[in-house]
Amino acid sequence: MKAFFKQLNYVLQQNRLTLFAFGLFAAFCLMAVFGPLLAPYDPLASDTANALQAPSLKHWFGTDQFGRDILSRVVVATRLDFIIALSAVAMSFGLGSVMGATAGYFGGWFDRLTGRLADTIMAFPLFVLAMGIVAALGNNVGNIVLATAIINLPFYIRLARAEASVLRGAEFIEAAQLAGSGPVRILAVHVYPNLLPPMMVQISLNLGWAILNAAGLSFIGLGVTPPIPEWGIMVAEGATYIITGEWWVALFPGAVLMLAVFCFNLLGDGLRDLMDIRRRT
Repeated sequence: MKAFFKQLNYVLQQNRLTLFAFGLFAAFCLMAVFGPLLAPYDPLASDTANALQAPSLKHWFGTDQFGRDILSRVVVATRLDFIIALSAVAMSFGLGSVMGATAGYFGGWFDRLTGRLADTIMAFPLFVLAMGIVAALGNNVGNIVLATAIINLPFYIRLARAEASVLRGAEFIEAAQLAGSGPVRILAVHVYPNLLPPMMVQISLNLGWAILNAAGLSFIGLGVTPPIPEWGIMVAEGATYIITGEWWVALFPGAVLMLAVFCFNLLGDGLRDLMDIRRRT
């Protein structure tokens, strides 16, 4: 643990972008956890007398077509978008990494079956596949998470399979075998932990993609249903008002969505440096 915090301090000092990414991620986490408490107004309360008001000291992000405070809706929507992204990536990482590691280490029929499964999913345009799954099962949060997890599954299968295939011939694996360790123990104790550092970057990227996927589904009407605050819905609702000059309705939710994806992209490099044991020497 001491070595981890020492490495964390070193990484943050050497890479200011990583420090910025961690700070931004912490801010998003605070918004996700305490969003309803931080929001200055009720995100669902309509006030048609103040509809489409420009940003002001009273409403920093302005109001939408129903007079709802956009800042409050953006803050509260963080929780839902993060829940969808984290749940989907956790599912795809947990299943995909285990399947890929097992296939890469043992090979055989399971390796071929796992490879064909990943190839089959990758054969479809991923967003179109997510659209089809949600359209078939229904547009609720659970199905959005499932669809997002399925389209992200091949990334972890392929990465874990490739890394495990290389590691199974390493000298420390042979030493573990000579010491009497069984294949399951070797896979769990020696192979799988060494797969985590390269997967950290993939996890971070997939979190950004998962948020974009959820927002994209909501944008086309297959995601979360209004009036629940969600970044994609807010951008879709605001897009119709850009041509009439009410730019703030779509700009601020879109800007926060962009910042979230940017944050996760930067976060990947920092997580890789922290998790890679070879960098702690």
